[in-house]
Amino acid sequence: MIHFTLYSRTYCHLCDDMLAALRALEIVEPMSIAVIDVDADEALVAKYDELVPVLLASKDEQAAQQLCHYFLDEAAVRTFVARV
Repeated sequence: MIHFTLYSRTYCHLCDDMLAALRALEIVEPMSIAVIDVDADEALVAKYDELVPVLLASKDEQAAQQLCHYFLDEAAVRTFVARV
């Protein structure tokens, strides 16, 4: 299973756009999407503050890989999905 993590903010239109674009992709592999509000954790704010939205992906127990930030990079997502 492919697991996507979207680091986001509740008042961020770019975050909403990236989530909608990710959900609209026709990915055949089973997937899950976790949306995490960076403002709920000071460490996440320190890491992702100016980059939000940030999309990470992992498969099974592998380490997550950052795919894109600000806007969905469809090519990067499709490349990641094809590799797994």
